[in-house]
Amino acid sequence: MVCETLLEFSEHESSILRTGRLVLCRPRAEDAVGIARLANDKTIAENTASIPHPYTLAHAQAFVARIAEGKADAFLAFTSIDGVCTPVGMGGFSVVDGMADLGYWVGADHRGQGFATEIARGLLDYAFEKLEADKVTASCRVTNTASRRVIEKCGFQWQGCGLATSLGVRGSFPVDRFRLDRRIWESLIAWGHGRRERWPAAARAVTAGTEIVTQ
Repeated sequence: MVCETLLEFSEHESSILRTGRLVLCRPRAEDAVGIARLANDKTIAENTASIPHPYTLAHAQAFVARIAEGKADAFLAFTSIDGVCTPVGMGGFSVVDGMADLGYWVGADHRGQGFATEIARGLLDYAFEKLEADKVTASCRVTNTASRRVIEKCGFQWQGCGLATSLGVRGSFPVDRFRLDRRIWESLIAWGHGRRERWPAAARAVTAGTEIVTQ
């Protein structure tokens, strides 16, 4: 999917998340090539549970089909680069122990720009506002300090350690587990509104709030 402006998404998607720099929407068949290009990254595979390496077009097409069938809940994140909508990463939810579990990744060329935090915060707003979740969980590989920083900036509280299976490493790796309760999210949002921001500057916010567009 390539478009000239971010606003064009509103004509096609039934659920859109808009953050300060990103538009997040559910991927379609034509997005599979871009997803495969971004996700075919050993670093992503080694730090996620369900992304293999190599990651092929067939993998991406199967994943998009699962989303279309309602078997997965994920959003592809786009930003405007030189006036063109460009995919930069993805985020979504799986169900773990009856709770929404947040996952996200960003393509290699777009890391270090705060996009992972922006994706995560947009999805958390969606989970608590649209899905009316009571709590959201997240986990990260113990060696993945960048992901841990994202999780902590979003207000998650550490819950302990565990093991997670990974297609990328063809086995398991140790993870830190986190949880964000609705009351903490509400406190962060209230504080952010008081400081004229959606998320507080003290937490080094990169978004001005998430707009959830439904049609």
